Amino acid sequence: MSQILIKSMIGTDIQLAKEFLSKGEVVAIPTETVYGLAANAFDKNAVTKIFEIKNRPFFNPLIVHCKNLEYIHFISKDIDERLMLLMKKFSPGPLTILVDKKDIIPDLVTAGHSRVAVRIPNHPLTLSLLNILDFPLAAPSANPFQYISPTSATQVYEQLGNKIPYILDGGKCTVGIESTIVGVEQSQIVVYRLGGLSVEDIEEVVGKVKLLQKEIVDDDKLAKEAPGQYKKHYSPKKPFIVGNLIELIQQNKDKKIFAICFGNKDLSGYSNVQEYNLSIKADLKEATMNLFEYLYKADNSDADIIIAEYLPDIGLGRAINDRLRRAIER
Repeated sequence: MSQILIKSMIGTDIQLAKEFLSKGEVVAIPTETVYGLAANAFDKNAVTKIFEIKNRPFFNPLIVHCKNLEYIHFISKDIDERLMLLMKKFSPGPLTILVDKKDIIPDLVTAGHSRVAVRIPNHPLTLSLLNILDFPLAAPSANPFQYISPTSATQVYEQLGNKIPYILDGGKCTVGIESTIVGVEQSQIVVYRLGGLSVEDIEEVVGKVKLLQKEIVDDDKLAKEAPGQYKKHYSPKKPFIVGNLIELIQQNKDKKIFAICFGNKDLSGYSNVQEYNLSIKADLKEATMNLFEYLYKADNSDADIIIAEYLPDIGLGRAINDRLRRAIER
């Protein structure tokens, strides 16, 4: 018997989303960072569907999305005071904290670890949904494993539209890259994943932090500890190179090029180049919001290769550079 394919509905009906989620189905949800692939975090069968739909390894943990700080206390314990300071300052928002979990959270969600990644998403539609549910939502990005994270409902539909029943449409994501993940190691605040909240903003609240990512060589070790940590991630299918744009254009004169640039650049003199500027005014926040959208456009264009340049390695530029580095891994 041939398999009947689902065709996702797209809409803004949180009651319909609740109905699917309460039946153990998986639904795409909007957040300020990227769209998530959400299921009842208490339901192991529903969470299993997330891994199957994404083709995600079961040893890679998920982030649990909660409606408020009180609910985070309900599912976790012994939260470091500094992490709570950060949550009170930056939540709802692009901040995830790694904390000791209570038994109510299945080990499947945390890949068997004793800590769970939790956050409060800053999107009115998803917060409204969370407030009518009696469970939190486990939700990684709503894309096939290691592909470009979606920042619109249309992108989710194009990638997973035959695998899930409903996509909650909240418009374009306003941050555009995943949340920053923060935890505690040996009494020190550490950043596991660079994201939509800058290290500088975090350090203004809790002092100097440790960037754990830069010290990890064993890719699988970190991937098993916190969500979204693979060395290869966010990758387009087309050849992708990061470096000096002019040099890369000159080296590929015989190819159609999709160039992702930043700041005061003008590539209009090259007839074989499609130019997309992350931010003409060199605004890192604007660049962050556009990054995945442009990578997705590039991968679905008629270009032969995609090229990009690194941004200043400060503020949100660090997170953008992290995504660019991991996108070129093969």
